[in-house]
Order: sequence, then structure tokens, then C-alpha cells
Amino acid sequence: MPPSALPDPSETPSPPVRLTLPLDFQQEIFHSLRSEDGLVVVARGLGLLRLVANLLHSYDAAGNNLILLVGADDRENGWLGEALAEQAVVSGSSRCRGLQVIKTDVMSVGAREKMYAGGGIFSITSRIMIVDLLSGLLDPATVTGMVVLHAERVNTTSLEAFIVRIYRQKNKAGFLKAFSDQPEPFAGGFAPLTTILRNLFLRKPILYPRFHVTVAKSLEGKRKAEVIELEVPMSDAMKDIQNAILECVEVSITELKKGNTGLEMDDWNLDSALHRSFDTIVRRQLDPVWHRTSFRTKQIVRDLSLLRTILHSLLVHDAVAFNQYLDTVLAASSPPPGSTRQNQSPWLFLDAAQTLFQTAKRRVYTGKLGDDSTEADGLNAVLEELPKWALLAEILEEIERDVYFNPQAQDGSSGTILIMCGDQDTCRQLREYLQTMYAEDDESGNTSSEDEVIEIERKPSAKFMMRRKLRRYLKWKNDFAQVSSNLFTENQKAINGTSKYTNGQQQGRGGRAPPNKRRRVRGGGMAGVQPTRGANGSISIAGDKDAHIQALMAELAPTSLEDSATSKIDIGADPLDDMEDYYQLYSMRDLVLVHPYDGDMDDHLLDELKPRHVIMYEPDAAFIRRIEVYRSSHSSRQVRVYFMYYGGSVEEQRYLSAVRREKDAFTKLIRERGNMAVTLTHDTSGEDAQEAFLRTVNTRIAGGGRLAATSEPPRVVVDVREFRSSLPSLLHGRQMVVVPCMLTVGDYVLSPTICVERKSVKDLISSFADGRLYQQAESMFQHYASPMLLIEFDAQKAFTLEPFADLSNGLSSSTALGAGAQGTDLQGKLVLLTLAFPKLRIIWSSSPYQTAEIVEELKRNQPEPDPMRAVLAGLDGGATEGIEGHAAGPGDIPMQSAFSQTARDMLRTVPGVDNKVLERLVIEYENVMDVANAEEEELAGLIGREKARQIKGFFERVVWDE
Repeated sequence: MPPSALPDPSETPSPPVRLTLPLDFQQEIFHSLRSEDGLVVVARGLGLLRLVANLLHSYDAAGNNLILLVGADDRENGWLGEALAEQAVVSGSSRCRGLQVIKTDVMSVGAREKMYAGGGIFSITSRIMIVDLLSGLLDPATVTGMVVLHAERVNTTSLEAFIVRIYRQKNKAGFLKAFSDQPEPFAGGFAPLTTILRNLFLRKPILYPRFHVTVAKSLEGKRKAEVIELEVPMSDAMKDIQNAILECVEVSITELKKGNTGLEMDDWNLDSALHRSFDTIVRRQLDPVWHRTSFRTKQIVRDLSLLRTILHSLLVHDAVAFNQYLDTVLAASSPPPGSTRQNQSPWLFLDAAQTLFQTAKRRVYTGKLGDDSTEADGLNAVLEELPKWALLAEILEEIERDVYFNPQAQDGSSGTILIMCGDQDTCRQLREYLQTMYAEDDESGNTSSEDEVIEIERKPSAKFMMRRKLRRYLKWKNDFAQVSSNLFTENQKAINGTSKYTNGQQQGRGGRAPPNKRRRVRGGGMAGVQPTRGANGSISIAGDKDAHIQALMAELAPTSLEDSATSKIDIGADPLDDMEDYYQLYSMRDLVLVHPYDGDMDDHLLDELKPRHVIMYEPDAAFIRRIEVYRSSHSSRQVRVYFMYYGGSVEEQRYLSAVRREKDAFTKLIRERGNMAVTLTHDTSGEDAQEAFLRTVNTRIAGGGRLAATSEPPRVVVDVREFRSSLPSLLHGRQMVVVPCMLTVGDYVLSPTICVERKSVKDLISSFADGRLYQQAESMFQHYASPMLLIEFDAQKAFTLEPFADLSNGLSSSTALGAGAQGTDLQGKLVLLTLAFPKLRIIWSSSPYQTAEIVEELKRNQPEPDPMRAVLAGLDGGATEGIEGHAAGPGDIPMQSAFSQTARDMLRTVPGVDNKVLERLVIEYENVMDVANAEEEELAGLIGREKARQIKGFFERVVWDE
């Protein structure tokens, strides 16, 4: 469909802007944004990136504009870059420059400054953009406008809010547009829409839910997509497992409520527990008291997440993979033999848990393994297939039949069949099934070489695939016994938050489709269906003996056909993965594409493939809307959608719940927008008149004995790496001038004598582990008279070190301090640090907000820091000022040194000698012998006491050994 030509409401670019917005609601949003600034919140799947691309193109075609794109990730940058390039070709405008992406590792400061001066559209990471704005490399007054993506992430302390604040303080005329397609975050808390509008300095919210009149009219007209809804009944075993898991979830929630009666529990119910956000809700309420929370409560919180994962795995994993998953779950929850610890999860003692494990085993094989290792009678492979597989094969046969009798499509669609799944694991599973579903018929003598009709009439089966999976599972089970005992220890650490032990799936590669298939199968990337030995568990079967497993494997020995087919292909892989070694053109009419849902990237997928048939293997509301937008935007293309879901399952419940939650969120936003009389924004001119007057009174002269009038605001030199935190934004909000610099010593320089090293608790632990903290403290003492260590806690968590005590277990103080001290807990390491540096001041802060207040208090009556001196501190030849009063500047370094290169290399091997220490020793001494004979106190005055102790100890040991 040719793009529509829409004039620019504010200016008339030449040549006319060519837009790709064929639907009425898209053009309505575009014109609203061109006329005034606003926050756009649309439902998922309505083409948000297409709106952004057209808006950016309208300004790009005008020329001589500097547009900043904030909050875009790499994939969105790729999508928008391609869209802008295509629209530039369609428009035929020589002014269009496209999207330019700026990253830290590919663009120097000089290159960025030159690019800003030339104008264009720039997508810049938030940390680089805020540094460029504060340093003056990018002048906010020269910016034409700013576009903010993912507006739901903009909170008071975010970098995006910091960027917008600086932009609005110095640029009142430039435009500002914000976008989001996630309404749920806007519906939580008190007046959330008003808060985000205030953070973005915007007044107008533009809301477009799916039930908006214009949206409904655009998508439900004559060009509506054909949707066939297919409810798939679960097998009896799957129903039993689902009911057992739901019972375990319900009991766990009840136990969680009993142990935490003082918390808000309105959202603690079975419906909420099926969503990932439930973990966030529970942890948000428990974080302030996490150190006082019982182990049982922590265990239940983790169990709920695990049970939800098991519930999801039931619907997407095959029977063998699901049983293998439960094996590791049970192993991770069971104490090793002989252990007296009774820390098993409560849900494992329920009858429902027994039902879960036994039923999962019966889906794979039946029969009880006896105690006698030579007896394996009655052991039979069941290998239950997922119900969706047979329906998928039936749908493909129906499509094949339709294509066979109607080879020429009467529309603009291609013959590609698009199968959409939830993740890469499911993609690989379906590719493997589609490649092998006729292998059993081939073994019985039916071949597809005689007639293509025979291929259509054959009965699909997953027996070939399931036999292969069971053989791999039995081999895995033999090896699993050797590592299963370690899983319980790891699981206990994960419950306490001391391990990053997470559920995962092992990914693998595969090859191309077997030659007997008429259609080629392509998948969306590499992914394995075989779970890892992590937290993806399975059931431990009593009486498993090696002979029994070998007997079952003998029964499952691959046939000659299986060996032949397996040797020719790598089953389950994408045939386009190895395009460097193999190349072939595929006909769009003979292509089956298996692809995972990929957000806005799916819009490009539909436009490129032009599929006539789409099979939604798993439900996804956003993709349904993308199909509606795609069909409504192309009148010449017909689309038939097969929508599959398990009836009466949590899959259906989650889908309906997600749609309901989005609708409720939009309803709250519409109600809040109707109640907002005026959305007031901050006064971006800076501080008010009273604050400006008080700022002119400075008591820094003569210790506050007399007053001096000055309009200079307080200044703080901040290391550029600190802009990952929220503290620089809070300091700027307190009317301080934030000067970003690349600092070698410290994180914040408040005055010529005060330097602060900021540590979060986790960073503090890692700094003790690798010894960085001691080196940082020593460097601060060498260059500043008043070094400080700031330990900053999270505002939402407990203001205590108790929850983090276990994190530091096993870290020896000798590693942390390099002094051979003994101590294992975090508090002990802090004591040892203060003993090593008695003059080091430690500041405790409960949150970044309190830290900003502390910094403001520390700067009172202090002279301003010199950014250049702060940058030179710690560099070779930089100005230094130590504890002993020794000072050295660049002029102190002699032009010629008596040290040869060999002597320098020798000194580098001495413990405690780094590049900075080496240069100091070269300056002060003539040769290595003088360094070896120097007294420890003499060395301590030059390079610090600890490094002097290491160097002196080394030379003393050398003399003693000789």
C-alpha cells in the first residue's frame, strides 16, 4: 500500500513528508503529537515504533534539526534505523540523515561533538547523554527536540528524568514527546499518571487502548483478519498435574499469609501468583524486613516462583523433558543422604506433590523398578505426546491440502506458513517434531517418492522424537546421580539470596530438514529443549538400577531408519543457521517459519514474509493486535490465523488475566486524566528567589567570621561511572553543579581536601573480596586530607548489614586487606579496614536521598573543588598530597632517571609495586639497592604504609633465604 502524504502541522517541509501510517488512529496520534507535546500510551501491538519512526522522519525531512532519542535499546535502534532509511528513499529528500547511534565504546568525545554540531537524529545511551549535557559537549539550547521511549521507566531518580530536567532548564522552546505501550506501571500507587507527567515536564496524556473508538473502527472494518480459535483439551495426566500444582500454590500462599500477618495481602491470591509480577509484589513488601523474615517465609517465596515455572513447563515441555525438570527440582530440594537438615520445602510433603511426581513419571514410562538389578519386567515406555502436536499437524495438512488444490493465491500474500511460539525452546521442539513426525510411517514402508498425496495421508506421530529424547534422558540420569547431591546446597543459598542460582535451559544447534518432507522448516534461532542440571528438575525414582536403565535403553535402541535419518540431519535446527557453509534460495510458497514472539520486531516479520497462514501455537494478545494492524493496513492481503490454547488451563487464564489487567490499567488512566484539572510542571528556571538570595551569602571566608556575597552554586566533581546510580540526579536536584570527570581516585570530590568513595552494600562485599577497597582507600589518603567511605543502602531495603552477612562468608580478610588478618563476616572486615586506616571516615546512608543531604552538609563552609586537579590525582605525574604532607607535582619528575629498563622490570615483580609506586620509587632512589636498603617508615611516607610493608618484607625474605 503506498504511503500517505501528510503535511507538517507546524512547518511545511520540502519535499512533502511521506508517512507510512495508513490507519486513522495512527494519523490521529501523529497529528496530536505534531501540534503539541504529550505522553502517548497505547495498547501493546498497535505499532508504537511505527509511530515513532514517522514522527522522527517528519523532523528529519525538515533538515537542520538536532533530535535526541532517549531510552531506545539496540533492537529498537535497528528497527527505527531501517524504517527511517526506507522512508528517506520513499520521500526522495536529500535532507534525511537517518538515525545515528552513539555508544561509549565506538565514539570519541571529539567525534561526538562534531556530530552534534552537524545535526540529525541521535540515539544515545542515557549515561553518555547525561555526561555530554553536564560537561557542555552537548548544549541543550541547540536541541530541536527530544523523544523518550519506555516512559513507564521514568521515575524521580532515573537518568531519563535527569536528562529531561536539564533539557527543560536550558531549553523551553524545544519539543518533548514520550511514548509507552505498557499501561500497567502507570496504574500503581497514588496518582501515577500525574507523577510521570511531572517527571517528564509534560501536561497532556494521549491514551489509545484497544477499546478506543478510533482504534476499534480502524481494526474491525471490512479488512478484518480471519481468526480460527482452537481450544485444545489437555490430557488426563496433564489435568492431574495442573490441579496438583495449583493445590501446592494455594497451600503455599496460605502459609505465607500466616507467617506475615502485618503486611498488605490483598494481591496475595492464586490468580496473582500465576504472573511473574507476583514475586515483585511479595519482595517489595518483605524487603524492609527481610533480615527478620524467617527461613520458612523465604523458602515459600522461592517455592512460589518455582511452582509457577513448573506449571509453565507442563504446557510447553514434552513429557520426557518435564520429567527431567522435576528430577532436578526434587534433587535440589532434598538433603543429601545422611544429612540431618530438615529444610525441605513445605509443598513437597503434600499429597499433591506426590501426585505431581508420580503422574509425570507415568507420562514417560510405567512399571516399578524392582530392588533386584537384574529384574526389569513390566517396564514399558509410554511417551505421552503433547495434545497440541497432533492439532498442529492437522492444521498443516489442512493448509497443504488448500495449497495443493488452490496453488495460486488470489491476493498479495505469499504461501509462507508462520508458526509463532513463546520462546526459542518451543521453536526447537516444534522444528524437531515437524522434521520427524512421519518417520514411523517411513519405517513401515510408506514413502513420499511415489506420490505427494501419500505424504498428506500419512498419520503424524512424535514417537521417533520421543524415543530419542528418552534415550538421552536415561543417559543423563546415570550422570546426574554424581552431581545431584550438590544441588541441595545451592538451593539453600538461593533461598537466602546468597547465590545467583536460577532456572535455565541449555541451548543447542541443529541441522536442516529431512529430504522426504515437501515443505522446508525454518526456525527462529538456536535453542535446545533439553534442560540443564540446574534448577530445572525431575523426579527421583526409587529403586533405579543401572541394569534396569540399560534394559530400557536396549528396548529403545534406534532402528536402522533412525540411524540413517539422524546421520543425515541435525534434527531440530534452523537450516539457515549455517549459511556460510550452505546456501540455497527458498521459495516463499514452500516455507514453514517457526519463530518466537519478539515484540515490535514482529511487525517487520509480518511485512517481510506476507504470510497467508499464521499459527499461534501459544496465545499472545499483542501479536493478535499486530495481525489486526497488518491486515487492516494491507487491503490486498488475506490472513488466516489459527489461535491455539489449552482449554481450562492456566495458559488460558493467564491470557485472559493479562488482557483484563491491561484494560483495567487504561480505565484507571482515563479516570485519572478526567480528574486532572491542570498538570503543573516544575519551575525549570532553577531555584526560587529566596533560595537564590540565600545562595549569595557565603560564610566560607575566615571560618564564617565574615560574610561574602557570591552567586556561585556549590560544585561537586563526579566520576562518570557514578552516573549509573541516582545520586548525581539528586545532587543536581538540590541545585548543585555536577561536573562529570574521569576520576582515578574516589567517586565524588566535594572540596580540595574531601574525597568520597561511594559503595553500595553489594559493591562493598565485592570490593573486600578482590582487595579493591584497600587500594582505593590508600589512594585517597595519598591525594586528599579527608578521605571518606560512603556505604549507601537501598531505600526499599533494611538499613542493616545483617541480610548481607552470609554474602561475605568464605571471603578471607587476607584476600580483602592483603594483611593476613583473620575474619569472615562483613562487619569484621570493616573493623579491620578501620584498623588499617584509623583516619578513614565511614558514612552510613539509608538511601540516596539521605546521601544527597549528607553531601550538602559536608560541602557547607568548604571551598569548591578543582575539576582539573581531581582528574590529575592518581595519574602519572599528577599532583599528589599524602597524609604525611608530602606533595609532588609534574615538575618534580626528573627528565632523566638513573633506573634502567631492566631495573624497572625487576621492581615490577616486587609485591606492592604498581605503575604509580614504581614511578615514585624511580624519582626518589637511584637504583634497586637503595630501595632494598630503605627503611619501612621512609617508604611509607612515599607510597603508603601497606605497600611499604610488602616491599620491605619481600627484600627481607630474600636476604634471609640467601
